Amino acid sequence: MKLGITNYATEKFHLWRDFLRHPCQLPVEQWQQFWPENPTKYREIVGACSVGVKKLSSKILELIREGLGLESGFFDDEFDQPLSLLANHYPPCPNPSLVLGVSKHSDPNLITILLQDDIHGLQVFKDGKWIGVEPLPNAFVVNFGYTLQIISNGKLKSAEHRVVTNSSHARTSAGFFVSTSKDRTIEPAEALIDASNPPVYNSFKYKEILGHFLSVNGDSEVVLEPFKVQAPFKLANQ
Repeated sequence: MKLGITNYATEKFHLWRDFLRHPCQLPVEQWQQFWPENPTKYREIVGACSVGVKKLSSKILELIREGLGLESGFFDDEFDQPLSLLANHYPPCPNPSLVLGVSKHSDPNLITILLQDDIHGLQVFKDGKWIGVEPLPNAFVVNFGYTLQIISNGKLKSAEHRVVTNSSHARTSAGFFVSTSKDRTIEPAEALIDASNPPVYNSFKYKEILGHFLSVNGDSEVVLEPFKVQAPFKLANQ
């Protein structure tokens, strides 16, 4: 489990948030002892949410598999899909123009299932501008991650997004990150490769993708470059 606040001495951007991160893959009983004891029903509620989100993520990945034309059970057979929770709290900021809640990035994992509250803050980058994502009651936002972008050979794109703050209202969100094991090989699905559609990405371990993502602070412009076929530069540790 990790608790955090912004460290202005080390952050590239000034971020305005508190956060809590911990694993919650099934069975949740193996992790609940490490979760917060307060509020008193935290473990019970987050445990139930984790089970529900895992079922939802399986349905979403199955629909993605079907849409891509991959073989039945592709994600069930090839990916163990660890689940983790990142809860963010963004207090009111006296001067929102000087900070971000979260700087621009795309997620490195398979998919992210995000629950917003009713306060605006999430933005996605499209057609050269930042567009606010309208909070919808009782709805999730689903982001594709870099791992899914590589598997789809670029047919699906990881959405670049950020979070802005405001001066009058606090905002809280909960993101469930569906990933894979760090030693899993990530590569374009064989069924999507042919003479007309050569691979855009090489094969790498997920831990290499994740490590490079962290080393460049999630910079969307460069994070996937070392993993492309005929990449212009190598990973930092190579």
